[in-house]
Amino acid sequence: MKKIALITGASSGIGKEFAKIHAEKGGDLVIIARSEDKLKALKTELETAHKIHVTVIAKDLTDPKAPQEIYNEVTAANIKVDYLINNAGFGGLGRFDQRDLQTDLNMIQLNISALTALSHHFLQDFVARNEGKILNVSSTASFLPGPLQAVYYATKAYVTFFSNAIAEELHDTNVSVTNLMPGATATEFGSVSGMDKTNLFDKTASARSVAEDGYNAMLKGDLDVISGLTSSQKFMMKMLPFMSKKAILKRVRKMQTVS
Repeated sequence: MKKIALITGASSGIGKEFAKIHAEKGGDLVIIARSEDKLKALKTELETAHKIHVTVIAKDLTDPKAPQEIYNEVTAANIKVDYLINNAGFGGLGRFDQRDLQTDLNMIQLNISALTALSHHFLQDFVARNEGKILNVSSTASFLPGPLQAVYYATKAYVTFFSNAIAEELHDTNVSVTNLMPGATATEFGSVSGMDKTNLFDKTASARSVAEDGYNAMLKGDLDVISGLTSSQKFMMKMLPFMSKKAILKRVRKMQTVS
């Protein structure tokens, strides 16, 4: 029987690659993003190439009502979701006091609240069936505070710790929760957030390679997977436990200062 994956933020970047990977394996899809035109184009592409079925749901997940509406729509259509991939999210560069507050509140709504609500809705079904997998897209940013991206880093710290906690809560079930932590990746995220102008985005991983790492880890039921780091970034991650908090903050701020 075909597995059905529900993917948020599926119109571009890592989310679009998740959809392609799942379709290549013969799985049906529910794809979600704001852009209905992009979703419909992806639906046509994947259905034609792989003879699968793709359901399109155009929703803005910064709307607090969207997660419940998505769940209701999927349930009404008798779609049994097997994999929930919470990929949608965005960031933004700048000093917190100088940024637009509503933009950052929308970021919290999307990166945290929508992910939490969708996880809750579908997790109840997974537990009732004693099967299902959740993949939450966090970031290597979740390891440390992020001066000049204070809210984004904080939201990703939530995603990592939330994912790990509920994974342990489900230890005696056949339901798994995997946390994907990409480094800088070649997607629209860089240009939208402004990060493409910083040193952190000098070298980026491909969206396909990151999606493959996350998808494969989800299938195995892994707890965490880190993807897309350069050698110097891997070295820095290993050094974090030996650095003072002030040194970390200063280093991150410098890396995120537009040159």
